[in-house]
Amino acid sequence: MSRLTDLIADLKAKDPKLGADLDREFKVLSSRLPFGLNFERHRPEAVELPLRFIRKGDKVRVLPPRGSTEKGDQRLWQVQAVNKKDKLADLELIGGSSPEKQSVSIVDLVVVAEFRDTIFPGLLSTGKVERGPDKPYQTVINGENYHALKALTFTHRGKVDAIYIDPPYNTGAKDWKYNNNYVESDDLYRHSKWLAFIERRLLIAKELLNPSASVLIVSIDEKEYLRLGLLLEQMFPEADIQKVSSVINPKGTARGNDFARVDEFLFFVKLGEIRLSRWNWDMLTDRNYAEDQDVRWRGLARTGRKGLRSHNPGSWYPIYVKDDGTGIHSVGDTVAIGEAESESTPYGTVAIWPPASNGQQYSWSVVPETLRNLISKGAVKTGRINLKKKSVPIYYLSFNQLEAIEEGKLEVVGRNEDGSLEVRHASGARSVAPRTVWNMTSHDAGSHGTSLLRTMMPDRRFPFPKSLYAVEDALRFFVKDLPNATILDFFSGSGTTAHAVMRLNRQDGGRRQCISITNNEVAADEQKTLRQQGLRPGDPDWEKLGICDYITKTRIGAAITGKTPDETPIKGRYKFTDEFPMSEGFEENVEFFTLTYEAKDAVNHNLAYGRIAPLLWLRAGAFGKRIERLPADGWALADTYGLLTEVDKATPFIKALREVQTLRIAYIVTDDDRRFQAIARRLPEGVEPVRLYESYLTNFSFANGE
Repeated sequence: MSRLTDLIADLKAKDPKLGADLDREFKVLSSRLPFGLNFERHRPEAVELPLRFIRKGDKVRVLPPRGSTEKGDQRLWQVQAVNKKDKLADLELIGGSSPEKQSVSIVDLVVVAEFRDTIFPGLLSTGKVERGPDKPYQTVINGENYHALKALTFTHRGKVDAIYIDPPYNTGAKDWKYNNNYVESDDLYRHSKWLAFIERRLLIAKELLNPSASVLIVSIDEKEYLRLGLLLEQMFPEADIQKVSSVINPKGTARGNDFARVDEFLFFVKLGEIRLSRWNWDMLTDRNYAEDQDVRWRGLARTGRKGLRSHNPGSWYPIYVKDDGTGIHSVGDTVAIGEAESESTPYGTVAIWPPASNGQQYSWSVVPETLRNLISKGAVKTGRINLKKKSVPIYYLSFNQLEAIEEGKLEVVGRNEDGSLEVRHASGARSVAPRTVWNMTSHDAGSHGTSLLRTMMPDRRFPFPKSLYAVEDALRFFVKDLPNATILDFFSGSGTTAHAVMRLNRQDGGRRQCISITNNEVAADEQKTLRQQGLRPGDPDWEKLGICDYITKTRIGAAITGKTPDETPIKGRYKFTDEFPMSEGFEENVEFFTLTYEAKDAVNHNLAYGRIAPLLWLRAGAFGKRIERLPADGWALADTYGLLTEVDKATPFIKALREVQTLRIAYIVTDDDRRFQAIARRLPEGVEPVRLYESYLTNFSFANGE
């Protein structure tokens, strides 16, 4: 490598341009990892925004005629002028070899946002369901998830406790798009496109996760799990990463000459001090440990390499067991290595020594004095006695188990004839660490995903929904002890994650919030039919069949109300952990939003406040009322935040702030940093000052591409 560097330096002296070009390419190659995942990071994606109004300066595509099923012109044009009277836009080709211009009807254009572009996002409310007095709101955002994640960098940077995603599995069966094209099985760059697609989103997701304690959970099948695993290792070198295999289809899916597939995989990326909670089930079996009250005593004999007498010389001694089989008589003293064994055995007893095997002598787990102390507490007992073979298994309660008795996790219910304690686990006190293979009846995606959705929305279908209980269990292990956790799903599909979060809240009275992001893409097989009918994305009759409007919003709304879309009570019951009629619904709130794209000048001049307002509310906790309009009095208060639009009104604003104990944030609109700092110093302790719109604009004023 050093020799190549010298040669390039020589070339630069002779031919600066060629030398510089070679140096640049050399650095690209040398920066690639010799081991690990190398892939092509394809040009940044572009997304069509059919609901966006056409503005001067926009990038657009010209749509094919209505009724056509062709893709049409995929070139990008820039809007030079908009003639509102004639409803025409003057366009100029971007990146053409020669100048090309045309005027096109506005209705035949669609705005395109490239991921290298700067965006200024807002949110437009499209409805809500409210059944949870004094509870925060679940949130559903209809929008391209890359841009929606960018929006959350303003509201939730470093504040998300858990992310659960079920990204496209890259089956080659038109399950996802890259740059407006479905990635099919014969695409030579299929895998690298998928990796570039996932990496861009995970880079933003990492900014949202709480670095001190959070978890990222990603489900995947066999097509990309190896590449995903390497990608996660490279992106999260500081994390503890584990992979779990989860049975989701016990019947199996036959695949030609392959084994029938019954499982998929879950990657758990654990950051900081996030703790894995133990639970009643080990996930490998349906055994409920909380109902199993039997206590397992430990064997006193210590075998294995660490149990050798030479490693534990103080723990080699006789235990005298009564020859009538009624228990332990006494404990002898340690016999040092090289000393002779004592021949004086108490009358009516048999000496039991640590086991020996293949010429090796082992030891007991504790020294004589400790064992005598344990016997006095009733913490030692014998198993089945065979005096002829001098075989007497001896068991004891560990120090942790004795502490559990003190803490009430183990109950003493009596004593046996030999004086040993009768103990059992306290009701509901037992838990176990989950295994790395999950084989739970509740995780069957057919019974508790597809069938459950059919029960909630009889006339609507969604391909391959997750089992509600599988997502619930995966989250429980990390948010069980976080009743106010914020959970994010940016591939939310049918809304299973939000549904699972609401179930967790019902089980323990939690106030967890889920932010669900999905687009309003219409299924590939429906698009052709709709286009033949003369419809396009953006038309109401097209949009109503999109994933967000047709499935996600409907499912989450039905879960909360307990009613199907036609207002009929949902039949059936929830199962497992928390069983109750589905018609009861949940005491929760949800609000639905569509992501908008604002003009920088409109934001800066307070002209886009109506779409910025939901972001301010989200950042303050998505709780209670929202300040929807600019206040006529120059300031206003909501439940968790305040807004000051006229700095001259700072004194009454601050006085009012002090009266509201639940306030988290004070948004202060000013271009004068000195006045902002002066007001910030006067705020009550615990109230975060945020300068508008400087804070918002700074957050988004960077290229959104590579």
